Amino acid sequence: MSAHPEIETLLERVARADAVGRASGHAAVVLIDGPAGAGKSTLADLLVSRWPGGAEPTLVRMDDLYPGWGGLDEGSADLGTELLAPRRAGRTARWQRYSWTLGRLDEWTVVDGSRPLVVEGCGTLSRANAPLADLRIWLTAEDDLRKERALRRDHGGFDAHWDHWQAQFDDYLARETPIEQADVVLDVTDWPLVARDR
Repeated sequence: MSAHPEIETLLERVARADAVGRASGHAAVVLIDGPAGAGKSTLADLLVSRWPGGAEPTLVRMDDLYPGWGGLDEGSADLGTELLAPRRAGRTARWQRYSWTLGRLDEWTVVDGSRPLVVEGCGTLSRANAPLADLRIWLTAEDDLRKERALRRDHGGFDAHWDHWQAQFDDYLARETPIEQADVVLDVTDWPLVARDR
């Protein structure tokens, strides 16, 4: 990814969140939310690769939690109840992978609470989840660019589901007001973010 001045500023915010978390006795949690195709996955990869502390963060992608194309709200809720809240309380934190091939929930993954955590995906910044993070990031980009990125990334798999997913996301926006939960709001239309292949 090419250099961009706002990326460096964001990395400074991540470093502060990491330091504050460690000073408070817990590993930092960063949540990255925004509409499909905004660049959340790519930004999360960048943050993990350039994490400022000694411990490499655990990266969780919401694409692995949604129980199918109609599962935005359920995935968001499960993130809070199974992973974020237990982690903040010092209990075993975990998440359950959804098998897109089998069409059902599959194995559980336990997350090491001593390592920082980055979670990216639509639905991370719900009203319940946001207070459980140390840094909350909202990304957006121009609508046509987002759609082109998202559909290209999934090689046609998203095409038939775009409108249904966008309707769920619009409901989530209205109900949870995730932008208001964010510490950092970034329009990344002109950032060098390229959607990763699924």
